[in-house]
Parts: sequence; C-alpha cells; structure tokens
Amino acid sequence: MRAGGRSRRLGVRGSGTSSSPLIPKIVPYDPRYRAVVDKRCNKPFAARPDYVQLVASADQVESALREAVSAGRRVVVTSGGHCLEGFVADPDVRVILDISPMKRVYFDAERGAVAIEAGATVREVFRALSERWGTVVPLGEYPGVGIGGHVAGGAFGFLCRQLGLAADHLYAVEVVTVDGNGRPSTVVATCEPSDANRELWWAHTGGGGGNFGVVTRYWFRSLDAAGSDPAGLLPRTPESVTTFTAEWSWVNLDERSFHRLVANHGRWSELNSGADSPNASLWSLLVLHRKQLGKIIIRGLTTAGAAAERQIDDYLASLSDGIAAPQGRETATTSWLDFALNPFPDLFGMPPGGVSSKVKDALLKQRLTVRQVAVAYDYLARADHDVMGGMLGFATYGGRVNAVAPAATASPGRSAIFDMACSTGWLDAREEVKNLSWVRDFYRDLFAETGGAPVPGETYDGA
Repeated sequence: MRAGGRSRRLGVRGSGTSSSPLIPKIVPYDPRYRAVVDKRCNKPFAARPDYVQLVASADQVESALREAVSAGRRVVVTSGGHCLEGFVADPDVRVILDISPMKRVYFDAERGAVAIEAGATVREVFRALSERWGTVVPLGEYPGVGIGGHVAGGAFGFLCRQLGLAADHLYAVEVVTVDGNGRPSTVVATCEPSDANRELWWAHTGGGGGNFGVVTRYWFRSLDAAGSDPAGLLPRTPESVTTFTAEWSWVNLDERSFHRLVANHGRWSELNSGADSPNASLWSLLVLHRKQLGKIIIRGLTTAGAAAERQIDDYLASLSDGIAAPQGRETATTSWLDFALNPFPDLFGMPPGGVSSKVKDALLKQRLTVRQVAVAYDYLARADHDVMGGMLGFATYGGRVNAVAPAATASPGRSAIFDMACSTGWLDAREEVKNLSWVRDFYRDLFAETGGAPVPGETYDGA
C-alpha cells in the first residue's frame, strides 16, 4: 500500500443497460463527420468509419461497445487525435469511439487521489491542476495531446528528469473491458498490492492505449504523498521556468566539429542522467537538421530559479567545447503555466492542413559511437539525400525516470540518457516514398550492429 494512502477495493460494475443515453452517432453524411474523423496529426493515415460515437461516461462506452461488438464492427478509441501511426486512422476501422467529451478534473475524496477523465488534453490538465491546487503531473510536451493514450504509454515530458514519468504517479485506472462473450464491464484497478486486478493497473503504466480496453478515467497520487489535501498529493508546480534556444550554423560545422558536438552532448547526458543528478532540473532537445536547412538548433528549459542562467551557460559551454560557440542565444523566464500552455511555439506549430511525418525513436543508455555519428553525418549532410524535413533529435532523459525499477511499471526503459528520434516531414504527397525510405534507412544503419533496431541490452533501452 502506498505511503499515506488508503487501501481501496477493486470495483467492477456495468454489463447491464446503460443508465445514460448515447450521444447521436456522427455518420458520413453528417457535416461534422469529416472534421471529427480527420482529427489526426499525421496526414498519410485516413479512416472512413461507418460512424463516430462520442461518449461522455463509462456507461456510454459500455453501450457503444456492446452495440459495435454485437455487430462485429472493428472499434478503436481516440481522445486528442495525436497518434503518429495509423492505429486509429485505418481504413479497416468501422467505429471510432471519441472520448474527448470526458474532461473532468477533480479531487476524489473516497480514493484520496486526483481523478482526471481520459478525454482531457495535456493543456486542460496542466491548467486545472495548476490553478486549483498548484500541482502538476509530468505529462508530455504538446498541449493538445489527449491523456487517454498518452498516460497508458508511460508519458514523459519536460519535467520527467526531475519528477519521473506521469505513469509513476498513477494510482488507479478505470477501464471498460469486453469479455470473451462480448459483454462489456467497467473495472477500476489500483496499484494497491491487495487489488485483485493490480496487473490491469500495471499494464496502463506503459503498455499503450487501447490495448486492454477503453480507459475512461485515471487517478493520480504520488508514491510518497500523505494526507488528504489534494494540494499535497502531487508534485508542486515549478516556481518559474527559464527557456533557452541557440543554434549552430552548418556553415561553421565540418565533419570533425559535427562529431565533437554530438560527442559533447552525449558526454553531458551520460554524466547527468542519474536519479540524483543536480542538473535534473534541465531538459533540452538538440535537433540536428539536414544541412540544406542550414542550422542545428537546441531548445531547452530549466526550473533552477536564480541559478538558471548559470546552469544554461555551463550547459551550452559543455556542448560547444572544442567547436564554435552557438549563435542566437536567447533566454526567457516565465511561470510554469504560461510556458506549459504554449511551449516553444516554433517547435509545435502546425501548417494549415497538417503535415505528413514519420518518427522512429530509441532510448539510449550510452552516447552514439564514432561509427553511428559518421552515419548521422552522412544522412544529414550528403546532398543526394534530398530530404528537406529530415532530422535527428536528442531529448535529454533519465534523472528521476531512472529512479524507478524496470519491473515496477510497464515502462521498463529506466537506464536511458536520452531519447533519440530519426524523423522527417513533408507536405507534398509525391515526396512520401523518398522521405519514408530516408528515415527507415537512416534508422536501420544507425543500429546495424543489432539488426537494424535498438535491441534492449547494455547499450539500448528499447524504443
């Protein structure tokens, strides 16, 4: 049982007739259909379901599942619409359950935890927690992401190095499941050792959204939380956030200095990824853009308060050791909430009509080898790799994430120093094949020694 927590009995309810009528279906001839179905962040994937069912409660999810399953229709669930692959936007999908109407954030006195419905977005959660209780759950970066699938995938973000994953603060989950006879029921599973369905809670700490049922609600309470005051159940919001950006021009980077920059970043990450690192308050994203874009950009933040400027200076000095100093250095200090509601607008901005993209990431326990840096230089600098949107990104990781045992949650990557991603984006559909080939070949060649993928072991923590 959690320190300061209370033992709660697993609840199973439902399987009968819903007590609340369903919202009318959104069908193809409905003027809302295209807007709801096309609520996705990656253009190449498209679904044309028989209907979209908006749901506002677990009872309504049960009713919707009962109808769809009895008719033999394939069902998927969406909240924010930010799946990067075609798991929701798939032409074989016949029914989309949209849980975005479920947005309540409130203190559940019975469970002694903060309840958050799974249709809420990161933005809505950050605002509600900060304004009501001055607390935070360390969710991910983009404010528009729905937490339904995000938390179930583990959820790392700007504050993960100092607070861990959002899933590390998950006390309980409400899930609508369907048994072998097609009967839906609503289950509440907690982290309590005595809970008969504790494994269902565990599965939702990194096992992925939609794999075990439809999540309708989460309850959050930190492991070390005590008492019943909701203001003391989760981490306090940072007193301030200082952001920074800087860049290196490709004009000033030859292959030697490129190697040095990547090695410097890797060395700093190795030295500062421990659970008790004094630099856990600093998070950064180093983006190595294709040479034709002209620059390499680093963005980051620190919550170190009065020590922020010195910490940033030391960090950028470590990265530029032996090469030209970065240009265009800018810093700004603001409140946590102001930052979290609109972080790095140039990074998360979306062109009208959306964009097509492909991302392949990996968790690394060590810096890149000399061979891997050479591969990166080749894919980013060679003129015949004509992929304008191609990039390689490094998001600092570790810190309090690495303080949790790998088996404690379904997020086993607890030894990584950074999350690395090969990615590309394109606007013209005619560029798709070229871009996909580039990112897949790049990823394969980076991990050639382990069969083209970051096989978990001494060097990699999976993907």
